[in-house]
Amino acid sequence: MRLRTFRSVVAAGMLVTALWSVSTGTPASAAPAGLHGFVRSGATEVAQATVTLYAAADAGGSPQVLGTDHASPAGEFDIAYTPPADPTAVLYVTAVARGASPNPGAVTLVTVLGTAPWPVEAIVNPRTTVAAAYAMTQFTDGTGIAGPAPGLQNAGAMAANLADPETGAVAGVLAASPNGSDTSTLPTFNSLANMVAACVDLPARCTTLFALATPAGGTAPTSTFAALVDVNRDPSHNAADLFAYAPVLPYTPPRAAAPDAWTLALRFVGDGTSMDGPGNMAVDTDGNVWVTNNYQYAPDATTPVCGATTLLAFTPTGEYLQGSPFTGGGLSGAGFGIDIDPYGDIWVGNYGFAAPVPGCPAERQPPHDSVSQFRPDGTPVSPADGFTQGGVSWPQATVSDTHGNIWIANCEGDTVTYYPHGDPQQARTIGDLGITKPFDIAFNHDGAAFVTGVGSDDVAMLDPDGTPARAPITGGGLNHPLGITADSAGYLWVANSAFADLPCPTLDGVGSAGGSVTLLAPDGSVVSTTPFTGGGLTLPWGITVDGNDNVWVANFAGKRLTELCGRQVETCPPGLTTGDPISPDAGYTFDGFVRNTGVVVDPSGNVWVANNWKEVPIQTNPGGYEMVVLVGLAGPVHRAAPVDRPSHTSPRFTG
Repeated sequence: MRLRTFRSVVAAGMLVTALWSVSTGTPASAAPAGLHGFVRSGATEVAQATVTLYAAADAGGSPQVLGTDHASPAGEFDIAYTPPADPTAVLYVTAVARGASPNPGAVTLVTVLGTAPWPVEAIVNPRTTVAAAYAMTQFTDGTGIAGPAPGLQNAGAMAANLADPETGAVAGVLAASPNGSDTSTLPTFNSLANMVAACVDLPARCTTLFALATPAGGTAPTSTFAALVDVNRDPSHNAADLFAYAPVLPYTPPRAAAPDAWTLALRFVGDGTSMDGPGNMAVDTDGNVWVTNNYQYAPDATTPVCGATTLLAFTPTGEYLQGSPFTGGGLSGAGFGIDIDPYGDIWVGNYGFAAPVPGCPAERQPPHDSVSQFRPDGTPVSPADGFTQGGVSWPQATVSDTHGNIWIANCEGDTVTYYPHGDPQQARTIGDLGITKPFDIAFNHDGAAFVTGVGSDDVAMLDPDGTPARAPITGGGLNHPLGITADSAGYLWVANSAFADLPCPTLDGVGSAGGSVTLLAPDGSVVSTTPFTGGGLTLPWGITVDGNDNVWVANFAGKRLTELCGRQVETCPPGLTTGDPISPDAGYTFDGFVRNTGVVVDPSGNVWVANNWKEVPIQTNPGGYEMVVLVGLAGPVHRAAPVDRPSHTSPRFTG
């Protein structure tokens, strides 16, 4: 059975012998409240269902029953309850249809109410069930819901982007552009809801759904909610058969053809007038996503644009964080370089994106060749021209190690700039790397830095103090390598674009189409002489690992996302081993993708992908306009809370 991080964050003591776990005890001081609503499927009321209101548990606990009722013949229910004292508690409602087969709990509908203020009206229907199952995939075993903050709370809020818990209708985010009729997500969502509705109408049909949703080598789900959770855990499993099973009513429009995988992807555009070429992202401890922005916004691809002077930040549910877009601090055409240091500050590499763009006038060419630093609230720390110490030149990766040292990959000059404890006044320039066009940087557990050389098909390995640790790493299929990431054991995964070259400032040529992933051991040795392929790898760019150590790759071509089995093979489908593709041959395709670069996983298990360039990138303004989020698809990644800044740093950096 394919496992996900639910089993690592929820204790085994959670009751699994009953459909929904029960515990008692509510704060006596809380004022009484009430929840009124209906259980429905399409336009039909679900009569006499058992409706229960729960408070989801923290990691290691069991959900708490707050109240219960039996729906009337009209599907109506009323639940009086004492609210939890904690306003961040996530409430949810289950409705178990009476007398269903093949078992008493087969038809189970769910609505997530989220955190306070909790609504007083709710609809429980197949659409809310899809929203709950997908958003909460990483926090449930198909029975109760539990998990750590802030991932659990953020997941509850994400569910409301799919279905409105108060009306049961498609949520505004899913219904409208840049989603809605612009992409295939709404029809996919409706087809999933129709699968549930088919069970409600004829419970005997649940047997087919449960069989198709059963994980390879695993146990069949016993409820409609659990079935959808299993579908999202392995969305390409039996994809065509699930499409054949799904009715075309009551929820329209449904899908017209089977997907490669039953994923749900949402697009976000911020204010719609500032994001142009999102490049890479970093996730803070609250689950907010900070994004580099390549270009100044223009809606027309033929309008010449210069490098952007903004830093973007999204809340965990896809709106702009208050104050975004942020300015100042020397921002100037940020590229792939972004990271958050142990103190919570955001660092950005100002690559430029000016000189290569035809039509940007010379007087508007920003200075770039710098890095910018921002406090967690978006306040700039760096000066108006950014930090330039240490020979920063066409910077790409701008990353922090666990000690707060900042490492900057200088694409021009073939060097790395090093700021001890984030202090540019102590800057050092590290040369003699033996690689060309440094692009991305990652670290093993000993603090050694691995730097990809996109222009030289190799990777440099540096000791924690910046001293080259060995000759550049070659072999293993390294081919125009771009992104690099480390897993929980300090192994390094490298995205081989096989094609890309970067103007730093000159473009030296490109390779051949293709793409692969190379795995390096923490000591820099090549684990496999043959690189990993498949799963949709097509000019791979950004790469990350999730909370299960599975590997996610953003592809610059093909409109697809790739997932590979990591070194914890027990979290992969049965029969797969390290490096095998989990995503289908075409990848997790999505018609709302364009050309993608950065990819990250947040604390709710959502996969964020940067729509960096248009599919046809006219060079006057090639940038894309959306962030894409695949809901609940990956093992959650939790970032440690910021620590206090050490006292020995320069006064400029003590806050």
